[in-house]
Amino acid sequence: MDKKPSIKLLDEILDRTIESLKKGKEEIFDIAESARKEAERVRSELENIKAEVAEIIRQVDQMEIINKRARIRLLEVSRDFERYTEEEIKKAYEKAEETLIKLTILREKEENLRQKRNDYERRLINLERTVRKADNLVAQVGVVLDFLLGKLNDISSQVEDLQKRSQLGIRIILAQEEERKRVAREIHDGPAQSIANVVFRTEYVETLLEKDIEMAKAELKELKAQVRDTLQDIRKIIFDLRPMTLDDLGLIPTLRRFIDKFFEKTNIRVELLVIGTERRLDQSIEVTIFRIIQEALNNVYKHARANYALVKIEFQKSLINLVIQDRGVGFNLDKVKEMTRERENYGLLSLEERAELIGGSLRILTAPGKGTTVLVKIPIRRE
Repeated sequence: MDKKPSIKLLDEILDRTIESLKKGKEEIFDIAESARKEAERVRSELENIKAEVAEIIRQVDQMEIINKRARIRLLEVSRDFERYTEEEIKKAYEKAEETLIKLTILREKEENLRQKRNDYERRLINLERTVRKADNLVAQVGVVLDFLLGKLNDISSQVEDLQKRSQLGIRIILAQEEERKRVAREIHDGPAQSIANVVFRTEYVETLLEKDIEMAKAELKELKAQVRDTLQDIRKIIFDLRPMTLDDLGLIPTLRRFIDKFFEKTNIRVELLVIGTERRLDQSIEVTIFRIIQEALNNVYKHARANYALVKIEFQKSLINLVIQDRGVGFNLDKVKEMTRERENYGLLSLEERAELIGGSLRILTAPGKGTTVLVKIPIRRE
């Protein structure tokens, strides 16, 4: 039974669930933020109302004193009205009535403000309770989301790992075919053409031997130089395919030779720094490390526009740490990886895959204008 549709359906269900939870989380967060803002506004209004209540209480106390004096005055006038004129009695009465009205108005205003203050206090308590509940819900939904996303990532990573393994064989085959095409092209454009020219010039020398022995000798001398150059080209192709010194002498001597040749070809100075006790490694590990360094330095030559690079190899007990660093122009890693996949050019991806094939890991640190650093960790077995 094919499990791919089931996995796809499960992914879709999880995606929809996660999307709903995210939407719900955002809505709860919006509610919390609205309640928080409203609470701040109510708190500010409450402070103003409290200030108004304090002021109105002061005014009521003051008006009570004034009204009490007015009532005392009215009582005095009423008791001994024969001593006071009608106008004085009238003024005392009006004063007492006026202060009483003002006091009544102020007390009513005080009561309204107290009621308003109490309402705002209750409202503020409810809003703060809403904010706390919403914050708790956001946190709880976040925990659920993290859990589901973790599970989804586990499923996705397992599916991606299976897909990656199935595609890796295809990529290896494609890489091998590309390598064969490159070697065939180099042989055709280089040694094959040179050998064809050697054959032609040999035939020419044969004719010269019968006519001009000195010219034949000169031609043979040039022919000898051409054969030597052709042999050098063939050795270079053989070295690129599989450096013989890697089997005979090991990784570090082979790298030193490659770096010397690299400098002659590119004029880029490469510093090789070896840390720890140098020793022979498993053949597959030595080849992988050499190819990673070779590809990384070729990228420095082609793209980095740098005149210096550092290759650092650290031999640990059960691990090889490898660093290839340049001070070049750097690049946007995500953009380059996307272009690499679209063009089916596996040069950059092959670095990671080479390390993964032997159980290692590779990271590329770079940014425009910041140079590039390749970090490789490869576990090794004790011999």
